Amino acid sequence: MLLLPEREQFSTARLQGGHKKRYYLSVRAKFAFALLLAIAWTALSVWLSQRWVFELAAVTNMAFALIAICFIAYVPGFMNAFLISTLVLDRRPGMTICEDAMPGVTVLVAAYNEEQGIKETLTSLARQDYRGNLEIIVLNDGSSDRTAQIVRTALLTLPKPENITFRFHDYKENRGKSAVLNDGLRAATHDLVATIDGDCWMRRNAMTSIVGRFLSDPPDTAAIAGAVMVRNSRTNLLTRAQEWDYFHGIASVKRMQGMYHGTLVAQGAFSLYSRQALEEVGGWPSSIGEDIVVSWALLERGYRIGYADSALAFTNVPEGLRQFALQRKRWSRGLMEAFKAHWRLLFKARMSTLFIWWNVCFLPLDLVYSFIFIPGLVLALFGYFYIAGPLTLAVLPLAALWNIVIFRIQRGVYQSENLKVRKNPVGFLFYALIYSLLMQPVCVWGYIVEIIGMKKKWDTK
Repeated sequence: MLLLPEREQFSTARLQGGHKKRYYLSVRAKFAFALLLAIAWTALSVWLSQRWVFELAAVTNMAFALIAICFIAYVPGFMNAFLISTLVLDRRPGMTICEDAMPGVTVLVAAYNEEQGIKETLTSLARQDYRGNLEIIVLNDGSSDRTAQIVRTALLTLPKPENITFRFHDYKENRGKSAVLNDGLRAATHDLVATIDGDCWMRRNAMTSIVGRFLSDPPDTAAIAGAVMVRNSRTNLLTRAQEWDYFHGIASVKRMQGMYHGTLVAQGAFSLYSRQALEEVGGWPSSIGEDIVVSWALLERGYRIGYADSALAFTNVPEGLRQFALQRKRWSRGLMEAFKAHWRLLFKARMSTLFIWWNVCFLPLDLVYSFIFIPGLVLALFGYFYIAGPLTLAVLPLAALWNIVIFRIQRGVYQSENLKVRKNPVGFLFYALIYSLLMQPVCVWGYIVEIIGMKKKWDTK
């Protein structure tokens, strides 16, 4: 594995932030501690649920009861216990900021039918406070709307600092996101490459934060995932719930994975990569989930992927059920593509391998939730509590604690960025009680269409 040149060149940077430490607990020790607590919680859950198992087995059979309860209670309980333990132990190191100038970065903005948001995306990039050269390449992937016209007008009228340059590649034919990103990679002039979606609004210090995290993380880091949050959360109940999904669920998982050197997805919406590492794995693959597949390719090569919680970008999430379902179906297909291409990660000796196996559980978890737990909720309405009832709640109390812990952490991140967490109690109730009823059956749909080899389409536009 080659050295990453930008890290060598800027090794004299200073450190900002961080925590004063009275004692040091290594990452491996934290991993072992979190794992032991998760195993202990799971063992307690098994002991508490014995009556539940036998009651369900009496009306079905023992195999059905064990499978159902395992994926309704034991596996989620293990995951929640491990996640909570990790979040409590997490102490992020200080961030590296260069005294004079930061390394140059090429920013790739892939756009397909983004007339609603592309101008604001470019405006937010032009306003970055980054103290280094930013080369922004807009890649119009054969849009059929006014995206190209809006980009041309914006590039003529936007005020731009001397260190920020824009280039526009207007492709007449729609070839897919990975194809235009690889074109942008070949055209890039800097050793660090960032990707940003054409509907994202970047915080003014977003590029500074994500590059600073890259420079301060271990030398085998090949990519950093930015923190993507919801911009249009006040549109309706669905977007309000997605605000909590991004703010709580996605952010907490990335924080946990990053702590153990293996963030599984450097998402295309906002991430930073070493150009050298990208070229080593052949760039972005032609797939529905190009971001997760390329992330797993980097992990398989032995690289590390980190997470920058203060590098904030705000994206527009799906506002309708159909668009939401198609997006989550695509994400599920991307996960299956990653397993097909990089199944060897299941047997790689590193801490992040736990999270690869964690993802193996998603298919049975979503199947059991969709076809056993949801029907169990219906039965509970008629007084039959074999699947969903008081005993279910007895082995699943960690969800509330997990939400409290991650809320405190995320609120702290926002406060450090002079942002406030907007009140959204109705959205949280929908997220906590209803959201999974929509999302997990859609995930099953995504797994199935990938397994049977249906035609791959971006779908959402």
